[in-house]
Amino acid sequence: MRIGKLFAAAKARKSRGPDASTGPAEPGTPPAAPRPAPGHDDAHTITLGIVTPGRAAASGGHPPPRPGTAATPAAPGATGQGGATGKGRRRKARPRRGPSLRRPRIDYPRAGRRGVRRWVPSWRLALGTFLFVLGTLSGVVGYAYSQTEIPSDLNDFATQQDNVYYWADGTEMGRTGQINRQATALKRVPEDVRWAVLAAENASFYSDSGVSPTGMFRAVTRMITGGDTQGGSTITQQYVKNAYLNQRQDLSRKVTEMFIAIKLDNKMSKDEILEGYLNTSWFGRGTYGIQRAAYAYYRKDVSELTVSEGAFLATLLKGAGMYDPHLSDANHRRAVERWEWVLDRMVEIGKLSRSEREQITEFPEPRKPPKPVGLDGQTGYLVETARAYVAAHTDIEPADFDLGGYQIRTTFEKPKVESLAASVKEVRDDLRPKEREADRELHIGAASVEADGRIVALYGGPDYVKQGFNDANASNVPAGTAFAPFVYAAGLQEGVLKKRGESRKTITPATVYDGDDKAALQTPEGPYWDRGGKIVRARNDDGKSWGDISLHQALVNSVNTPIMQLGMDVGLDRVRRTATTAGLLPSSFGEQVPALSLGTAKPSAIRMASAYATFAAHGMHTEPYSVTHLTRNGDAVPLDVPSGKRALRAEVAEAVDGALKDSLRTGAASAAGDVGPGAAGKAGTAQDRTSAWFVGYRDVLATAVSISRLDPETHELLPLDGVGGDPSGKTGAGYPLAIWRDYLRSSP
Repeated sequence: MRIGKLFAAAKARKSRGPDASTGPAEPGTPPAAPRPAPGHDDAHTITLGIVTPGRAAASGGHPPPRPGTAATPAAPGATGQGGATGKGRRRKARPRRGPSLRRPRIDYPRAGRRGVRRWVPSWRLALGTFLFVLGTLSGVVGYAYSQTEIPSDLNDFATQQDNVYYWADGTEMGRTGQINRQATALKRVPEDVRWAVLAAENASFYSDSGVSPTGMFRAVTRMITGGDTQGGSTITQQYVKNAYLNQRQDLSRKVTEMFIAIKLDNKMSKDEILEGYLNTSWFGRGTYGIQRAAYAYYRKDVSELTVSEGAFLATLLKGAGMYDPHLSDANHRRAVERWEWVLDRMVEIGKLSRSEREQITEFPEPRKPPKPVGLDGQTGYLVETARAYVAAHTDIEPADFDLGGYQIRTTFEKPKVESLAASVKEVRDDLRPKEREADRELHIGAASVEADGRIVALYGGPDYVKQGFNDANASNVPAGTAFAPFVYAAGLQEGVLKKRGESRKTITPATVYDGDDKAALQTPEGPYWDRGGKIVRARNDDGKSWGDISLHQALVNSVNTPIMQLGMDVGLDRVRRTATTAGLLPSSFGEQVPALSLGTAKPSAIRMASAYATFAAHGMHTEPYSVTHLTRNGDAVPLDVPSGKRALRAEVAEAVDGALKDSLRTGAASAAGDVGPGAAGKAGTAQDRTSAWFVGYRDVLATAVSISRLDPETHELLPLDGVGGDPSGKTGAGYPLAIWRDYLRSSP
């Protein structure tokens, strides 16, 4: 009806001609523009339509056409937007948009707001964003869960291989890594032992869904922040990791582990999962499964384990390398603490009564680990040293390493190892342990280290199978006066302070000190007093007084009093720092007292040889290492190999080198002066005669030999008096020099 009226109005205007409001066209006015062809779209076309009053006014009074209407020419003389021309304009028809066609617009930043409020989203926007993210995340998680399948086969333990160790020349040295494993039914595991494991690892095992959301969040957070990635897993998750996945700690493995654990928890009974977990977990000592662990640690069947022994085995699940008490004293302390915690935790969850707990007071000491077959002689010590290096300088987990398949190329040179062992054997053949008590429990450790850090030979004991303790890497033997070169080096490097408030003064090898026996020790404030109120005095071997003597000659002739006073003048903290920089470990040092300068530190033979090699290398030090290459089934495995660093100024190292060479030529070590040119070294004995050393080098190969006696029950050092049939102990003290000399003379 409305469209009809519009057509009628248009027809009426056409019949009237030009708009009456404009009047007739004035003379000279151009005729109206011709009507464009139908469908023509240009700027001078107007169409008939329906618009709001405001839009009509803006377009010169002609409303745009309503959709579906035909265009009509403007009345003659009508003005468009540029009314001065008198020419009519036509506009393109525009569709009218209803409310249903309006496009949604996100009001952010929010209009009509100022300041911070402009950037605060409305509750509608916040809710919409949350629902969108939640929906997307749910979709991703749901898809990942649907795509994760429980693997059809367990990890194939049957494919586990030996680890193969090689000599430096590439020939095979030894093999390890046979896996001790044996599955057992859950019903054969005592219930108390089962609950000891559950108390330690997952007390809510029988009620949880197989995953721990809080634990997973904690583990993922630690992964992202670079923290400890262990923990955060239920027993079901750990079983999935042991049986289906690997020990790698990353987000992808954690997510896969979680999905499989949920599915597995729905597929298997809790007892089946617990049985699988106990049969696939690593307990150290090359054992997988609680049955083999029971035998490895207690030489008994799993069914015979007590709750106390079960609590200890549960402790190992946190990391056998940290809790096997026979690996170190620190491990023993940790094991006892964790064992006590497991028992207390059993009480807390109601699986052990308080009265039963109070009766368990003695830690169940496990048996010593059995020695691997084929590692007799020195081979076991070499393999142990190389394995320790791999553990400390790679990211390989101990459990993964025990799975085997690794090829370890060591720095050990077979001819030198055999030559060193032969030199020690000559000394041991002179002992009469059956006849002389002093010849019993004698420990000899030795190591050869190149200046570039390679450990090329060591002697760890008479036989690895008979004595698992590695004397070459022992840290219980005082260095004695073999420590003196580090005091001398510290003086040359740091200078001395004679009086408080004065500046430090430079010293040289020619600087003179008092070499008399019983010389009183001085500090920058005056005499050094002991806790008993007496002035501390230094003592020389045999009570000999040397008078004024240069520091160079004091080191050559092993005179104690100048070395002790030099340590006080330099500062014992600086002496310690110099020795540590040269190669000794900070853990070797004990109390910081004047006796430190005479060798109260307890370094290993490996570390002493490495530190002396710094003097041979003109002040450059490289940390000792025993592995050069590591592969697994032919693929290279990243391994940290140290590089040399400046430890001492070159002139300082050369001054020490000169004194050590003179010691062999004309000084206290002249008995070894026939080992060839370029040789240098020094003997050393502890003040209480509980240890003796000889450390030296030829060219760039440094060798340290130590000897001591150890009480098998208390593990305390015993005096060397009487060793070799000499009541004075001098014969025993001379054994290290004899071994060193014979080794260098016969070594290729």
